[in-house]
Amino acid sequence: MIGQVLYAASMVAFAVALLFGYFWGANWLLDRMLATTPAMAGEAITRRDSLRTRIRPWIFLAPTLFFLAVFLIYPIIETFRLSLFDRLGQNFIWFANYSWAWNDATFRQSAFNNLAWLIVVPALSTGFGLLIAVLADRLWWGGLAKTLVFMPMAISFVGAAVIWRFVYAYRGPDMAQIGILNAFVTWLGYPPQVWLQIPLVNSFLLMVILVWIQTGFAMVILSAALRGIPQETIEAARIDGAGEVRIFFTIMIPQIATTILVVWTTITIHVLKVFDIVYAMTNGENQTQVLGNLMYRWTFIAGDSGRGATIAIVILLAVTPIMIWNIRRARAAEGTG
Repeated sequence: MIGQVLYAASMVAFAVALLFGYFWGANWLLDRMLATTPAMAGEAITRRDSLRTRIRPWIFLAPTLFFLAVFLIYPIIETFRLSLFDRLGQNFIWFANYSWAWNDATFRQSAFNNLAWLIVVPALSTGFGLLIAVLADRLWWGGLAKTLVFMPMAISFVGAAVIWRFVYAYRGPDMAQIGILNAFVTWLGYPPQVWLQIPLVNSFLLMVILVWIQTGFAMVILSAALRGIPQETIEAARIDGAGEVRIFFTIMIPQIATTILVVWTTITIHVLKVFDIVYAMTNGENQTQVLGNLMYRWTFIAGDSGRGATIAIVILLAVTPIMIWNIRRARAAEGTG
C-alpha cells in the first residue's frame, strides 16, 4: 500500500516537473529564436515582438491540444474507420454495418428503449428538481431537504444500481420479502413480482434510478436560477392578485426557461450514454437493452469491432446535435451577460 502511494506521488511529481520543464524550456527557446538585437530596425523589433506574442499562447495550449487529439479526436476517427470494416477490422465493407443496424430487430429495440429513456428521465428529473427547488425555499429545513435530494449525485451509477437491486429484490411467494417494493406489495395483499423481468415495467424501474440520481443536479441548478428572479416582479404579481400557482407558471418558469432547457439537455446527454445501470441491473435482458449495453456486447462479448463501432457512432451522432445546441446557448448567455 505504501509503495503504491509513493509510486503515485512520484508520478505526480514527475508530471509536474515535466510540465514545468516544458513551459520554461519552450518559452526560453522562443525568446532565444526571436530575440531582438540593438542592430535591428524599429520595424523588425516590432515584428518579432508581435510574432512572439502570437506564438506564446500556443505554447501553453499545445499540451491540451495534444491530449485532446490523442484521447478524443483520434478515437472518434478510429471508431468510424472500424465501423466500415468487418468484425476483425480486416476487410473493408463500406456501410454494411450501418445497413445491419437499420435492419436488426435488437438494435431497433435498443434504440426504442433509448428513446423511452430520453422522454421519461429528463422530463421527470427536471420536473422533480424544479418542484423541490421551489418548495424547499419555502421551508425552514429546506437546506437539509436539498442536501438529502442531492446526496445520490455522490453515488456512482453502479453503486446506485446495487442499492436499487435491494429495492426491487424478489423472493418466493412463501418467503419474507427483503425488497422494499415487494414488501409493500405483499403488505397490500398482492403476490410479489419479479419486477426486473416484466417487459416495459422493468425499463421504467431502471429509469427511476437515473431520475433519483439526476434530480439533485436539476434541483441545484434550478434553485440558483430561481434566486435570480427579481423579487419585485413576484411581489407585484401578488399585489395584482395572482396566486402562487399562477406566479409559478407565468413568471417563474418563463424567466428561467433557458436554464430549464440547459438542465434538460445536459441530462439528455447522460441518458444517451447510459450503460452502467442497465449492465449492473439486468445486463440488457428481458427487453431492457439500450444502445450503450448493445455496443458493449458486440465489441467485448461477440468480438465484432465493426458492429460495436457502428453503434458507438450512432450514439455519437445522437449526442452531437444536443451538445452543439448546449454550447451555443451557453455562448449566447455569456454574450448577453
